[in-house]
Amino acid sequence: MFKSLLATTATLSLVACVQHDDGTPNIDKSLPTSDQVSIKLPNSNASARGDSQALGQLSPYYVITLGVTSTFNGSTAWVLTLIHAIVQTPPTTVKGNVYTWGPGSQALDPADYKLVVTANADGTFSYQLSGKSKTQANAQFEVLIDGKADPTPGETKGSGQFLIDFDAGKRVNPITSGDAKGSVDVHYDLAKAHLDLTIMSTDAQGRPTSADYAYNAAKDGGGDMTFDVGADVGGTAKLETLTLRSRWLGTGAGRTDARIAGGDLGSLQVTASECWSTSFGRVYYQDSNNFSPPEGAESSCAFTTQDLPVPH
Repeated sequence: MFKSLLATTATLSLVACVQHDDGTPNIDKSLPTSDQVSIKLPNSNASARGDSQALGQLSPYYVITLGVTSTFNGSTAWVLTLIHAIVQTPPTTVKGNVYTWGPGSQALDPADYKLVVTANADGTFSYQLSGKSKTQANAQFEVLIDGKADPTPGETKGSGQFLIDFDAGKRVNPITSGDAKGSVDVHYDLAKAHLDLTIMSTDAQGRPTSADYAYNAAKDGGGDMTFDVGADVGGTAKLETLTLRSRWLGTGAGRTDARIAGGDLGSLQVTASECWSTSFGRVYYQDSNNFSPPEGAESSCAFTTQDLPVPH
């Protein structure tokens, strides 16, 4: 769907540069960029296989942290790249405070798309990217991305929210929409360098699942993320809650604390902690149920104490 939508921007666009008259607000300056709404997980120049500080293996929790952040960055980056590509061109129509790009598409695209941006009286902007299937008779436009941006605090200090509806994307374009399902709701505050993400989907058996993600960036390139997911990891249909909290320094060294609670575990909680070095090799491991033998000393960790939020 990403490739199809980006190609469609050429059809929605009239010229390849930004043009504003006196009555057109700077919409392109008001929406966040993909770099601003992304998780900064530092890279290391050292070998990812470990170094002299490591106990010999690449930290599994670092790999999980990298995977979660990469998935989030990818899913939001294409949305913001797409919106910015469209608003770099003059709107197709303007009616009062409502600016519309499209509808339109390339000849072989399976859907038509349009972007509608409303300049609100309070200085904020509301925007919706909608699509309509060409493969279904009498198809109607459905909202794929629904967002609001508040640029009033100033450049790089704005806040906002946007919702991506992957199920609507499949209905609009069942041919190239990919495997994603459910929805992702993103809230951001650039001044606080904070992101919140809520994922609603279903598992392989069609049961509802959800996940919450929170991230705070540090000025030195470090970060702090918490990931909560409800899933069936026990013996019955009850859902357990898996919580991961990862903290890392700008050097790349970091720590993940994990907990499984609820569901079949009842009042029991199982926790684990793992730390990694600047080259992402494990320097410490400990869990409360002896799933794996302990390794290293907690004093070797970039963050020397376990710290997990209260279970949901």
